[in-house]
Amino acid sequence: MTRDMGEYDYVVVGAGSSGCVMANRLSAGGRNRVLVVEAGGLDNWIWFHIPVGYLFAIGNPRADWMFETATEAALNGRSISYPRGKVIGGSSAINAMIYMRGQARDYDLWRQKGLPGWGWEDVLPHFLASEDHEAPPNEAHRSGGDWRVERPRIRWDVLDAVRRAATEMGVPAIDDFNSGDNEGTAYFDVNQKSGLRFSAARAFLKPALKRENLRLLTKALARHVTFDEGRATGLVFEYEGKTCKAAARAEVVLCSGAVATPCLLERSGIGDASRLWGMGITPTVDLPGVGENLQDHLQIRPVYRVSNVRTLNTDYHNLFRRGMMGLDFALRRRGPLTMAPSQLGIFTRSGPDMDRADLEFHIQPLSLDSWGSGLHKFGAITASVCNLRPDSRGSIHISANDAMRPDIRPNYLSAERDREVAVASLGVARKLMRQPALARFNPVEEKPGPSVDDEASILKSVGDLATTIFHPVGTARMGPDGDRGAVLDARLRVRGVGGLRVADASVMPSITSGNTNAPSVMIGEKGAAMILEDVG
Repeated sequence: MTRDMGEYDYVVVGAGSSGCVMANRLSAGGRNRVLVVEAGGLDNWIWFHIPVGYLFAIGNPRADWMFETATEAALNGRSISYPRGKVIGGSSAINAMIYMRGQARDYDLWRQKGLPGWGWEDVLPHFLASEDHEAPPNEAHRSGGDWRVERPRIRWDVLDAVRRAATEMGVPAIDDFNSGDNEGTAYFDVNQKSGLRFSAARAFLKPALKRENLRLLTKALARHVTFDEGRATGLVFEYEGKTCKAAARAEVVLCSGAVATPCLLERSGIGDASRLWGMGITPTVDLPGVGENLQDHLQIRPVYRVSNVRTLNTDYHNLFRRGMMGLDFALRRRGPLTMAPSQLGIFTRSGPDMDRADLEFHIQPLSLDSWGSGLHKFGAITASVCNLRPDSRGSIHISANDAMRPDIRPNYLSAERDREVAVASLGVARKLMRQPALARFNPVEEKPGPSVDDEASILKSVGDLATTIFHPVGTARMGPDGDRGAVLDARLRVRGVGGLRVADASVMPSITSGNTNAPSVMIGEKGAAMILEDVG
């Protein structure tokens, strides 16, 4: 028997980066009754709040859904981990905390491709709506919003030297990556407050839960959306061991992210009709774009041993220094425990033919084999680099063996241009390490190693070293009328049905040129504004 959980104006599926914003904005003013259905749990674990906790959260089933990709040809047949946050706040509770909007050109291209209202000047107000930046307000930033943005609370001599090395090879030192043009080198802004992680749940959801018209259910797994005469009417989900249903008078809003949202659409009968019939699902709407257009930033992780300088590796394996880290954090909320995985960024071009930065470096004063594994016992830095705008496209669909598990196929480096950029990016990393500013630290390439020096061997090493940087987008993309691959219109409405929208990273037609968490929050802001505008 199905348990009736009542009727609401809006049912929001997912309390991740976008869903927390959506829940807050739709419930503001007490006008609407809002239900949020979240498959993960509460953020009642210390490592969700201490910034360095990502080392313990990623790869831990308490915090991470532990998804994996199918085997990838370009990764030499490897299947890689695909972390997603299993908690309120979603991946903002376990991610790198980097606040990065991308480039103005990213959004202007969305608008030029037939998506009115999505250009840089259109979306900037929605970035600003939630921002609480510690710096004085200016044209690019504001204070007083819900989501705290601060400067890092630790510096490393070796990272200062890498920044100087970047300028020596022609990359300008800049103060702000979020003005619309992020080419340059700077320290990343982070979503922290006084040395603690400031997830979307902490910023948007928890304050709103004081409202009587907002209800949150955790550990509630969405099964499918319900429909009546072509309109979404509610949600069926599993909660406390029972099958439950909730009705939505106005709309159902999917905010489950680029992995879960296309799978929920398919389980609801929305997707490629032939695929759905093959899965034993009766199609509601034939939308072949559902689950397609997957884009992600594939990061290559060159590791360099360094001497005569502290790194997190050396500090972590020194018991005295490790104790001092804890003391510094306890007394001042500073030091290595406040670290984002990457502190220093470099945005530059892979070659002279590029009209804007197409590479992003995350420079880290540490090295490890994979997130969730231990730090190496030698002093090292990692010069992670990714292609910001890959041409390769993959897919995420429900699995033929288990409709509740995603079949993730990123199809990395399938485009020739992406392979060219991968080879070029390692060359840029090596050039960086040869600059005079780093000479006193004697950087020695540990991975992939100096013997890897031709295109074939570089691509082989990329296949061994590369992994996701946790930025999947595009699997339920927006598009103009007549675009057969578009799942949504420019107002985030699912085509072919009423009362159903998507507002998360899956809506992006093309990936932004940088980290994707801030754009996901912006999409939640803009999506909520659209919903409220349409109600009038």
